[in-house]
Amino acid sequence: MRKWQGISVAVTVSAAAIVFTAGCGPQQDDAAKPAAAAVSASPSTGAKAPAGAADGLAQLQASAPGKLSIWDNDTLGQVLTDSAGFTFYRFDNDTAKPSRSTCDGDCAKTWPPVPAGDASAAEGMDPALLGEVTRTDGTKQLTVAGWPMYRFVKDTQPRQANGQGVGGTWFTAAPDGTKAAAAGTDTGAGTDAGTGTGTGTGTGTGDGYGSGAGAEQTEALPPLSTVGNAELGDIVRDGKGRTLYRFTKDTDWPMKSNCVDACLDKWKPAKPVDVNSVEGIDPKLLSTYTRPDGGTKQLALDCWPLYWFTGDQTPGDTNGQGVGGTWFAVKADGSLAK
Repeated sequence: MRKWQGISVAVTVSAAAIVFTAGCGPQQDDAAKPAAAAVSASPSTGAKAPAGAADGLAQLQASAPGKLSIWDNDTLGQVLTDSAGFTFYRFDNDTAKPSRSTCDGDCAKTWPPVPAGDASAAEGMDPALLGEVTRTDGTKQLTVAGWPMYRFVKDTQPRQANGQGVGGTWFTAAPDGTKAAAAGTDTGAGTDAGTGTGTGTGTGTGDGYGSGAGAEQTEALPPLSTVGNAELGDIVRDGKGRTLYRFTKDTDWPMKSNCVDACLDKWKPAKPVDVNSVEGIDPKLLSTYTRPDGGTKQLALDCWPLYWFTGDQTPGDTNGQGVGGTWFAVKADGSLAK
């Protein structure tokens, strides 16, 4: 919620009404911004590491992979892991021929490179696929079929794949170095549900979760509500259980979405809802934004356009949190969940 500063409290009702006539600013939104939600300073764009990430990161960076293993995942098929069972990932912006890692700096803090160290092939894996590449800092990183391997700081326990599909460029690695995928699944970035491999994700309907486990879990949800998250507190979700996000490059005054063109492949505008059916959110904070790309309507909270992330594979996922330092889940008052 935003608060006016430097304005006398003794303001008349009529004057306040005039001030807020502009609503969310000069654009074609369908509801005016409430008086309690006035203009504020621009939000911070700095990403905050998840709770416990520092310790997990230090452990991951110091850990040699040892004898690799293969995790048979019901959704992703065979996934390559280290000796402790932590999932390996590959980055689409890297190259395999020649081997080259492009994840440095802050990127490497979120995606720790797997040291070449004492790595040995998993049972049933071709040892000749293992190699190494020299990173810009001089360290040696493990490669599989030429692709540099990484772990993900949000994988806090063995056999997790929270990094699958993040940003449309990060994917779990199969034992042969390709993107992990169960038979008949699509590992491309797609425009429906990210990788097309998550449990309960959509099957071409264009709205994310389709039939399956994900849909069963969200049948009774209101169109908009809050849910508790261990790291982020209470955050906003839609009627399919998808976490909703804000883009810090957007503006709330005037209300404007700066996620257009290729951005929309990964971040889908949330659809307007019946304000009388929401739970845990003040209906007065809800409005709609008329997008410049076709005039479609997008749900806004406290004048901030809302989106869901195609990299979230199942209800409750928050894989979009902190992506690019510009995408964050939101709280019931429209503020960033950080």
